[in-house]
Amino acid sequence: MTERKANINRVLIAGTGSGCGKTTVTCAVLSALKKRGLDAGAAKCGPDYIDPMFHRSVIGAPSVNLDPFFFDENTLRFLLAKNGGGRDLTVIEGVMGYYDGLGLTTAKAGAYDLARITKTPVVLTVNARGASLSILAIIKGFLDFVPESFIKGVIFNNCTEKVYSALAPETETRLGIKPLGFMPSMPECGIGSRHLGLVTADEIADIREKMRLLAEQAERSIDLEGVIALAASAPELEFEPIPFEKREPVRVAVARDRAFCFYYEDSLDLLCEMGAEIVPFSPIADARLPENVHGLYLGGGYPELWAERLSANITMRESVGNALTNGLPCIAECGGFMYLTEAIGEHPMVGFIKGRSFDNGRLTRFGYVRLTAEKDNMLCRRGGSIPAHEFHHWDAEDPGDGFAARKPDGRSWACVHAGDTLYAGYPHMHFYAEPDFARGFYDAMLKEKHRV
Repeated sequence: MTERKANINRVLIAGTGSGCGKTTVTCAVLSALKKRGLDAGAAKCGPDYIDPMFHRSVIGAPSVNLDPFFFDENTLRFLLAKNGGGRDLTVIEGVMGYYDGLGLTTAKAGAYDLARITKTPVVLTVNARGASLSILAIIKGFLDFVPESFIKGVIFNNCTEKVYSALAPETETRLGIKPLGFMPSMPECGIGSRHLGLVTADEIADIREKMRLLAEQAERSIDLEGVIALAASAPELEFEPIPFEKREPVRVAVARDRAFCFYYEDSLDLLCEMGAEIVPFSPIADARLPENVHGLYLGGGYPELWAERLSANITMRESVGNALTNGLPCIAECGGFMYLTEAIGEHPMVGFIKGRSFDNGRLTRFGYVRLTAEKDNMLCRRGGSIPAHEFHHWDAEDPGDGFAARKPDGRSWACVHAGDTLYAGYPHMHFYAEPDFARGFYDAMLKEKHRV
C-alpha cells in the first residue's frame, strides 16, 4: 500500500482531569468557529458516544471517535485524515486527564497517546476556580511530565477576566506557552449528567441557545485566531489508506431515536463504503421494521429511560422478534441487547433472548476489553478477536457465552449471544478495529438478501 501524506489542520483540547471543562471549551470553540463560517470537523479521543453528540449539535455533521485502544497507529492517522480532509480544521476533544490511560500508571490509549501518534498540537484546559498563581504550577507539571508534551497553549476555564489578565503574561513568561484565553463560569450553559456521563444533546431543549451563548463568549474571551494558527502549525499526517471492496448493495435497518443513539459513525460509514444503505427507524415511534432490509443494527443508548414506550409499541416488538426468528442478521449492542431480552425491569421487550435486564445499581464490567470468539459466529471464526468496551449500570440474567471478554489487567468473563445471524451483548465494538467483523456482518446480509 502506498503511503500518503495529508495536511490536516488540527488541535486537541485536553484537560487536567474529568470535570475541568473540556466539553464546554470544545463546544464553545466549535460554535465560534462555525459562527465565523469555518468548516470545522470534530473528533473525540476514546470510546465515548455522548460528547460527539454535542459536537454534532454544534457543527451539524457527525463527530468521530479516535481511540488508541481500538485502533493501531496507522488507522488512527487514516481516520483523522479521512474525516479532516477538506475542512478548515479539526478540533479533537481529549478524555479524562491528559495523561490518563488504560491503567492508573500508564498514559497508553489516552489523550497524550493520541497527540503523540498523530503529532497534534494540544491546548490544555485548566479549571481556574479557587486558585491563581498555583494554576501555573499545575500547567508546569503537565509540560514537564514527559520529554515532549505537545502542549502548545492553555485555556483557563471558570476564570474571571481579572485573574486571566494577570496570569496570561505570566504563563508566557514563566512557562513559554501561549495563553489562548478563558471561559468564565456560565451556569446558564450547564449540561446535566447521569451515570454514563453527560445527558445526550437531544435531551436538552435549549441546546442551540446554550451553544449560541458559548460561541458569543468564546468570541469575546478566547483567542480564536491563536487556536486556528496552532491548528495550522500541525505537521503533515502520514498514513496508508484503508480501502474496502465495493460489494452488492444491501439495506440495513439502524435504530435511531432517543432510546438507541450510540453509534460510531465511521463504523456505519464503513458499511456504506462497502455498499450498504442505512435505513433509520425508531423502535419507539415506528410500527414495524422497514421493508426489504437485509440486516438490523440495534445500537446502545438509554432504553431503560424509554422502556415504557418501547414496551407499549407491541407491533414493533413483534416485528423485530419475527424477523430475528426468521434469521435476519442482527447486531445488538448494550441497550440494543437489552431490548432483545424478555424485559427491561418490569417492562416486556422483544423476548428473543431469554431472561430479563435489570438495574445493577452500579457500573458493571465497565472499561476496555478484548473479545475473543468461543465458537464460529456471524462476525468471525472461533478465536477471532476485536477490542471493545463496556459501560453500563444494567445487567442481564443471561449475558451470553459466545465470546470471552478479557480486560487489560487479565480479568475475564463470558458474554454475548452469538450465532450464524446474531451478535447480541453488552460490549460495544468499532468495525475499523477489526474490519473482518464488518465483512462477516455484510456476508450474512448478502446471504439473507439471496435467501429463497
